[in-house]
Amino acid sequence: MNKRAFIKTTAALALAAAFGGAHAQTPIKFQLDWRFEGPAALFLQPAAKGHFKAAGLDVTIDSGNGSGGTVTRVASGTYDMGFADMAALMEFHANNPDAPNKPVAVMMVYNNTPAAVLTLKKNGITKPADLNGKKLGAPVFDAGRKAFPIFQKANSVTNVAWTSMDPPLRETMLVRGDIDAITGFSFTSLLNLEARGVKAEDVVIMPYADYGVKLYGNVIIASPKMIKDNPAAVKAFLTAFAKGAKEVMANPAASIDTVKARDGIINVPLETRRLQLAIDSVVASPDARREGFGQINPGRMALMASQVSDAYGTKTRIDPAAVWNGSMLPSAAELNVLPPAKK
Repeated sequence: MNKRAFIKTTAALALAAAFGGAHAQTPIKFQLDWRFEGPAALFLQPAAKGHFKAAGLDVTIDSGNGSGGTVTRVASGTYDMGFADMAALMEFHANNPDAPNKPVAVMMVYNNTPAAVLTLKKNGITKPADLNGKKLGAPVFDAGRKAFPIFQKANSVTNVAWTSMDPPLRETMLVRGDIDAITGFSFTSLLNLEARGVKAEDVVIMPYADYGVKLYGNVIIASPKMIKDNPAAVKAFLTAFAKGAKEVMANPAASIDTVKARDGIINVPLETRRLQLAIDSVVASPDARREGFGQINPGRMALMASQVSDAYGTKTRIDPAAVWNGSMLPSAAELNVLPPAKK
């Protein structure tokens, strides 16, 4: 072996050894879908406990301001990976067919959309049919509002009027009686209503997943560049994430400290409840147990692609094969992270 070949071989071996160990850290910029709230513990736990570092990764986690923004920032290359609503990812693909760097979903986290219709018992709305002729409110970009045509079709709801507002006003306007019902993430809007003095037993929640709308929720996304250049790093991220998620679901209360470390003014009991609600309703849901954590059912994904194409009025039809790449998922044993089913 000549000197140049020896140096190249030695460098390659050193790099491989470093990636397998905790020395040479592959940087990954990761953006959440929203603020540092309870569910963010799923990502902050593996970072705080050193799981990413042990996998050879230097992961930076930033808060977000909505799934659409996260998808756009991963597409632009500002972030390598992110956490975003599957429908928002599909919408980006279908409305930007010529975009050179369309992000791809690599792991399912919220097996069911958290979207729900919420109202107050005093409004006399107890089932979807009662929404006929009512005033609904949500921000224009709200996932539940954008997917509402799918909920409407599944439940024969007609003739609703929409009021738009900024996110902080949504629950306030419902409490004031300006609107009859809202769409939002169940575990976010319920706690926001409680914060405005409403008792949980006075809230009516109609989760989309319970009313014939089997849309997937949030997924981990990665840029095609990251997948092409370093699929091993993506797999390492997903494996470390699954390990942290298992710890979070086994003891949600203990993991909230990781959220408080990033946002010191959070209400710890409130965010602990929000995390538990998210785990129960969308992460460890019956559908998630059926399909397996992190994974998808291709038929269900294809149906969602068709429904979102129709409901969102996308420029092109969504290709379900283009938005999902499960080839970097950890092993079945590593994905066995869901807590025992509650009886």
